[in-house]
Amino acid sequence: MAGLLRRAAKMAAPIAFASATSLATPAQAATPDISPADTAWMIVATALVLMMTIPGLALFYSGMVRKKNVLATMAQSLAAVAIISILWVAFGYSLAFIGDGPWLGTLDRWFLAGMTMDSVHPGAKTIPEALFMLYQMTFAIITVALVAGSVADRMRFSAYLLFSVGWFIFVYIPLAHWVWGGGFLGSAGVLDFAGGLVVHLSAGTGGLVAAKVMGSRHGYGSENLSPFDLSLAVIGTGLLWVGWFGFNGGSAYAANSRAVMAIIATHLSACAGAITWGALEWSTRRKPSVLGMISGAVAGLGTITPASGYVEPWHGIVIGLVAGAVCFWACTWLKQRFKYDDSLDVFGVHGIGGLTGTLFAGIFATSAIGGTAGLFEGHPQQVLIQLYGIAVTFVWAGGVTFILLKLVGLFVPLRVSREHELEGLDISQHGEALQ
Repeated sequence: MAGLLRRAAKMAAPIAFASATSLATPAQAATPDISPADTAWMIVATALVLMMTIPGLALFYSGMVRKKNVLATMAQSLAAVAIISILWVAFGYSLAFIGDGPWLGTLDRWFLAGMTMDSVHPGAKTIPEALFMLYQMTFAIITVALVAGSVADRMRFSAYLLFSVGWFIFVYIPLAHWVWGGGFLGSAGVLDFAGGLVVHLSAGTGGLVAAKVMGSRHGYGSENLSPFDLSLAVIGTGLLWVGWFGFNGGSAYAANSRAVMAIIATHLSACAGAITWGALEWSTRRKPSVLGMISGAVAGLGTITPASGYVEPWHGIVIGLVAGAVCFWACTWLKQRFKYDDSLDVFGVHGIGGLTGTLFAGIFATSAIGGTAGLFEGHPQQVLIQLYGIAVTFVWAGGVTFILLKLVGLFVPLRVSREHELEGLDISQHGEALQ
């Protein structure tokens, strides 16, 4: 009997070991530690950032154009959502965030190939990779949509579609990889928490070049081109403001204290920007305009973006004050001095704001919050690194935008005819109009 028991024990041992191993395998395979809290927050943040384009940017932009161009302006934001979303899934995400080459990623995630429910991206290890992909998609969408504001009231819709596809491929994807996807700017230590370079400076620079290439609107400087309905723009500003909490707070990729700090700095910067712009108008024009106050708020939001996850909340007030003043100067004196018709001040607000905020990230960066010290913590080299990132972004976005516009112009006219512009883009481009 004892011998039988010993033989049974010997036979059972491998079986028990195999069973234990098989039971352990799934747990060991599920190495990614996906956090339900982080996932829930990032789902909300993704929705908030998408809301920034539709309806946020659509309302903000359309409220500042003339009545005959409201629907056409909204159509540009809507088209950006539809087209860029598909292109992002097809190849944009993979080229921007898969692989760590200095210039561009790989096509390993072509149409999300190989992405599973449990896979995670190295840059956001506590949320599903699919959610990280979706969140980054919303950034690509709004960046492309922003550029259209510089050429509002005059760009042909077919030309806008072709230009948007090219700009997404040749401007946005490389910059996103260079800064966030393991490229050479990120490796050099450039700080851009949520898109001062990738989103705002690139869009602003692209908008400036597009405005110069296409020329001014008919009647610019001599006719009344005042906004149709600023109430729409105010509503759009509110949606952008709230959505920016997901834009900057979500860039922490976690429901943590850093996200909260970024949100507080974001809100305070918007407040300071609105106050500053309004005060400057009050002192120079005797009345603070609603358009000025919402422009100041958006300037504060855009300027704090690159620094938001690296600075203390009170820095947001300082950055917002500077943003309101600098962007006001860019949208008034600078614009008049160089005589370019940036219809909705994309360069003056987003371009100058993104540039300013990127510099402030190098000045105010606090190691206790973002893990990197700036000028005020004894690391002046960070400012030089930030200037390097600004120069690369400005040259690349500006140069490629110019080339793309010239190429698109070979296939379709960039601009509507004079008759169609006077008639309005709603009718001439879409066959619809507000009654």
